[in-house]
Amino acid sequence: MIKIAVYGKGGIGKSTTTSNLSAALSDLGLKVMQVGCDPKADSTKNLVRKEALVNGKIPTVLDQIKQKGKNLTLEDIVFPGYGNTLCVEAGGPTPGIGCAGRGIIAAFEELERLKAYETYEPDVVLYDVLGDVVCGGFAMPIRGGYADHVFVVTSGEMMSLYAANNIASAVRGFGNRGYAKFNGLILNSRNIENERNIVEQAAQEMESHIVKILPRSGEVQTAEDERKTVIEALPESDMAKEYRDLAKKVLEAVKAA
Repeated sequence: MIKIAVYGKGGIGKSTTTSNLSAALSDLGLKVMQVGCDPKADSTKNLVRKEALVNGKIPTVLDQIKQKGKNLTLEDIVFPGYGNTLCVEAGGPTPGIGCAGRGIIAAFEELERLKAYETYEPDVVLYDVLGDVVCGGFAMPIRGGYADHVFVVTSGEMMSLYAANNIASAVRGFGNRGYAKFNGLILNSRNIENERNIVEQAAQEMESHIVKILPRSGEVQTAEDERKTVIEALPESDMAKEYRDLAKKVLEAVKAA
């Protein structure tokens, strides 16, 4: 089982990238579980089958724990998505009440208690993690043995690269204890001036590299307007080809690690 954490600053396109990566990996014949680790619980909204949605989202692990307690089953928290994908949203507390990081920890513990990975036997698990902070629960994938590989989605914007550097530093720190490995950056282009060179320079400073450059494309918004990934909505499009190439490069990077 390949276990990957995808980090990135909020609003950088991390969930869009992860969902399209999941869909592309599924098209390669792999069974993929995507676990959303953002309190907004919107990581899988374009991936999951629409009949599973409740008020536009799937029920979160934390919400289901509150409602069902020890009667919780895997069917309450794991939902089918496009192709061969499985969708999970950890969820979080009401804004302003409680710690979102601790919520993620509770969700991870519940997935383990219910033996989700043994039951579904996914080939790939993708953790979609908010990268503005790398403490507490948000660091669980890289320090708790959940993920073996880390990719960071970034643009050439300063705050995005600042978050990427923080994540890379944290991974290197935890890596000394045998935890996850930092596999590189995914440049989700914003078309700012000299963007590629800026990110290449930042990658060198992180002692890493750019795994894939994703061009900016209106096809992404067109697909999201349908609440679908580009892979599903526009399978023959140029952007779908880019996401398929990303899937291949991620698998190559993991094998080479």
